[in-house]
Amino acid sequence: MSAIRRKIALPTAIVASAALAVTSGPAALAEQPDTTSELPERVAESLTVGDINRHLTAFQRIAWQHDGHRASGTPGYDRSADYVEGVLERAGFDVTRQKFEFTYFEVLEERLESGNQQHEVHLMRHSPATPEGGLTAPTVVVPESDEPGCDAGDYEGIDVDGAIALIQRGACTFAQKQQVAADEGAVAALIYNNVEGPLHGTLGDPEDARIPTGGVSDTTGADLVYAAGEEATLELRAISEERTTDNVLAETATGATDNVVMAGAHLDSVLEGPGINDNGSGSAALLQAAVEMGPEPEVNNAVRFAWWGAEEVGLVGSTHYVQELDFEEQLDIAMYLNFDMIGSPNGGYFVYDGDGEEFGVPGPHGSAAIEGAFVERLGEQGVETEPSELSMRSDYAEFMNQGIPIGGLFTGAEGVKTEEQAAKWGGTAGQAYDPCYHQACDHLGNLDRQMLLDNAKAAAYVIGSYGLSTEDVNGVGPGDMVSMQQRAAERAGQQLMHAGAASQGHHQAS
Repeated sequence: MSAIRRKIALPTAIVASAALAVTSGPAALAEQPDTTSELPERVAESLTVGDINRHLTAFQRIAWQHDGHRASGTPGYDRSADYVEGVLERAGFDVTRQKFEFTYFEVLEERLESGNQQHEVHLMRHSPATPEGGLTAPTVVVPESDEPGCDAGDYEGIDVDGAIALIQRGACTFAQKQQVAADEGAVAALIYNNVEGPLHGTLGDPEDARIPTGGVSDTTGADLVYAAGEEATLELRAISEERTTDNVLAETATGATDNVVMAGAHLDSVLEGPGINDNGSGSAALLQAAVEMGPEPEVNNAVRFAWWGAEEVGLVGSTHYVQELDFEEQLDIAMYLNFDMIGSPNGGYFVYDGDGEEFGVPGPHGSAAIEGAFVERLGEQGVETEPSELSMRSDYAEFMNQGIPIGGLFTGAEGVKTEEQAAKWGGTAGQAYDPCYHQACDHLGNLDRQMLLDNAKAAAYVIGSYGLSTEDVNGVGPGDMVSMQQRAAERAGQQLMHAGAASQGHHQAS
């Protein structure tokens, strides 16, 4: 059993129920669980912009004090996790910090010069580094084809020995393109986009990396192809090392622990900025919802809150958490609700497409009901929503992989707002939902606070509602929770009576 489960596996309400069963028997648990509690509405309506903004201000100042970011594996993230832990502990929660290792990656230099002109270039993740100061070599174009640069046949008639290979994106992985170029003698590879815009990417695995490899835009690629044969200077350097970071978790001391409602948000930012919308918005809203709900709410199902580390480098924290649970522990989780970027400045009101009707990729059974719950609640708040594709780009991914029902809210990242969306929600058509996505300008000025509050209230309400009953998700209704608690109490009672008898026998023998 993982350290997380050992610490939060047995809330005090279940312990109390077990003690009651010993003294009074299972009949003492016959009273029906609360399904009419005002908790969801109370928690939702208690949320204010001011309270949420206070947490966001904390994240902003922490970033300012720590090189402008809160990335996992750095002091800025550690301080953010300390802040969340402190707020939760002052509210009365027991807090767990789950440590894990991940590969920390930080770009030190990205420079490309050709023909006395500077070009934007992006180091491919896991790329080998050039020497400090860069390497200088002639550029050679690998001919464009249906599978450009994907096998040795593409190099027939050209000589890239000692050169920088210029390769078009497409048909095979970036790793394969640079491996073939390396086999042909190239000292570096530049892969240019086959669609409009810059090219970011990864070689997938450090063991697949052979030569320094960078990505450039389609327009830069065209410039380099035109000037092929000229010398270029390429400098790509980065830190890549194993570091330790952690997830922050807290669970209510009330409610059944074998039908847990779990809600999470990633706490880390990218290295490029403070991450106030991505994802200070989700983290702050979830934190204030936990504070308002409190550690001992009147719920039938325990609520577990999580703030994930290392999301921005591959969903590492949430994946580690789920994979550390054994199958029985995963069965204890009724659902996972995710809140990632919920206050985008030019955003939209998106709900995860749990039924898959819009994008053809449904979530596990129960996800459609969760989608409906969010849509209904936001509708009651006067907000029209649209579905958001389950693209596996956020922390619900590993929960979904394991068949756990998922749901969540999102207000958009680099996607572009349509005319219809601007008419419905306001904002500017033709611009990104978050123009500062993964940039230094993702600061306190990069938020739609009304959108953030709307989503925070909807999140709190749905979390609280499922704390009362998950019947529409997994068929476990309030009456079922009575029998589940009775069985748990009976088992605990038998263990207590057995322990008492053993103690008495020991006393008589002494």
